[in-house]
Amino acid sequence: MPRKVVASTYLTLDGFIDEPGRWSFPFWSEEASQLKARELFASDALLLGRITYQGFAAAWPTMEGTGEFGEKMNSMPKYVASRTLRDEAASWRNTTVIRGDLAVAVTALKDEFAGDILVAGSATLVGFLAGHDLVDEYRLMVFPLVLGAGRRLFPEGFAVTRLALTSAAPVGPDGVVILTYARAATTP
Repeated sequence: MPRKVVASTYLTLDGFIDEPGRWSFPFWSEEASQLKARELFASDALLLGRITYQGFAAAWPTMEGTGEFGEKMNSMPKYVASRTLRDEAASWRNTTVIRGDLAVAVTALKDEFAGDILVAGSATLVGFLAGHDLVDEYRLMVFPLVLGAGRRLFPEGFAVTRLALTSAAPVGPDGVVILTYARAATTP
């Protein structure tokens, strides 16, 4: 049975996803950490865009004291969708650069793994996957913050897509909410 491609991202109330490290940390809680750990441990592979990959690859291999979470991040298979990343620059353990037909490659990955394929951040990649109907579930960690400008998860002109809310839950004491959506049976 093919597994899910899960797009997990941080989002402001006005729909922006740019540079979450700049605005999300003041809202972080133990509950958010536990949720992210469950999400990671339910996944068998990471699928990342080049920019997110390079940020993760610069940080995770050097982190000490991250315990099981860090061990999982560093040991699990990682797939990077990129036309520009050279193989020698993809040095984080268990990394494969996907070139060529990304839709075909992601469809094959869904058949390869028993657990979910987690897409963390990676706005351009999520846009591509969504446009090819390859995202099975969206996990949006919505922060009570308005940025007013930046990059949106779904840019202007994105095709009308109907989603079905499968869960909504507050996370921590500061008004952060996790909204989980699956593809709806029909599109309006």
